[in-house]
Amino acid sequence: MAQTTNVLFQPLTIGGLIVAGRVFKTATSETRASPEGFVTDELLEFYRPLAQAQTPLIITGNMHVSRDGQSTPRMCGIDHDDKLPGLVRLTDMVHAHGSRIIAQLNHCGRQVLPAAMGLREAVSASDVTEKVMGTKPRPLSVAEIAQIVVSFADAAVRAQRAGFDGVQIHAAHGYLISQFLTPYTNRRGDQYGGGLDNRMRLLVEVYQAIRERVGAAFPIIVKLNGSDYLPLRRGLKTQELVAVAQRLEALGVDAVEISVGHYESGMPVVRGRFWRFFPAMLRLGSGTQLPWVRRAVFALFWPLAALAFNLLWPPREGFNLHYARKFKAALRIPVICVGGFYTRAEMERTLRAGWCDALACGRAMIADPYLYRHLRDNTVGPRCVYCNACVGRIGGLPVDCYHPDVRREKDAMLAAPPV
Repeated sequence: MAQTTNVLFQPLTIGGLIVAGRVFKTATSETRASPEGFVTDELLEFYRPLAQAQTPLIITGNMHVSRDGQSTPRMCGIDHDDKLPGLVRLTDMVHAHGSRIIAQLNHCGRQVLPAAMGLREAVSASDVTEKVMGTKPRPLSVAEIAQIVVSFADAAVRAQRAGFDGVQIHAAHGYLISQFLTPYTNRRGDQYGGGLDNRMRLLVEVYQAIRERVGAAFPIIVKLNGSDYLPLRRGLKTQELVAVAQRLEALGVDAVEISVGHYESGMPVVRGRFWRFFPAMLRLGSGTQLPWVRRAVFALFWPLAALAFNLLWPPREGFNLHYARKFKAALRIPVICVGGFYTRAEMERTLRAGWCDALACGRAMIADPYLYRHLRDNTVGPRCVYCNACVGRIGGLPVDCYHPDVRREKDAMLAAPPV
């Protein structure tokens, strides 16, 4: 076994939590809960090998804090006390193997197909139509915003009661809190709109309400975009988002994770290859829920879209590092960077350079849930080829690797007797 003095395996303190290494599992949509949002054996099966590999920190897929905040089918919920027994099963299983786990709390806002989710309507900061799905939301009232704040705080308390080691507030990727932060999606004229201080009010209120309920020692981290990546629209640039992070640090947030983009941004959040993504999305994933006209357009033009996406967003390790480095330079709290990491060499180079404090992997750990063990032992397991077939199946099939060659290697690895 390789020596664990390597930078990848140095402990990191996040608030009141000490994690054993610097390579984490980032949140990935799971499509493995029950239709009502309860933890299932299928969901536990996804997290078990990650825990067996002693991944230092696992961040769950986004958990909806209220029924109207659920974005996809079979999304795990943390919206009611009846979810607690299943959530306890999840945390107990992860802790039994020595890993730590944080619950990601989210409300989708306008990024949803309401009819497909059994919702009457979508809600957001303002009534700006979401161009990918065609959803036009209704602006939230001030009273409804107050109730959403309570929903986040209630969910955080449930996470604490269930044994999670902390929570992550999802304020990135164009979901509800991100919609309030972004001028393009927030055109309000009240105390929640206008200047940056007003637009970050919902995020600040959510954080403060959670902190008041869970106490000073319970870790609270925030997922932020490094850029909204909304060309020709009034998206947030890195400098403004760094200012948001500085405000959060001053309030007591324990760490930030840096990503990029909204749904309308295209695919900068999952750079890679897209020939397998579009057919999977249309036939097996969330595309099956699109209105027929929109689905027909996608079916007709997806080869052109795949070609364009391949050129615009090719695979690259550390593709959010140029954002994360600016956060790292401005903050004292840990900065976690997600974005295409999969090789030990690039991970070591990044951390040794001090560009961030920890790395988070998504698709690399879907392909190889033993990735942290393999890094520690300096061995190689199944390697993600970033075909995005897994992303294409979100909302339709359980999260897993769907590249035939990589999946075959993964299944053989998991079937082998434990070392």
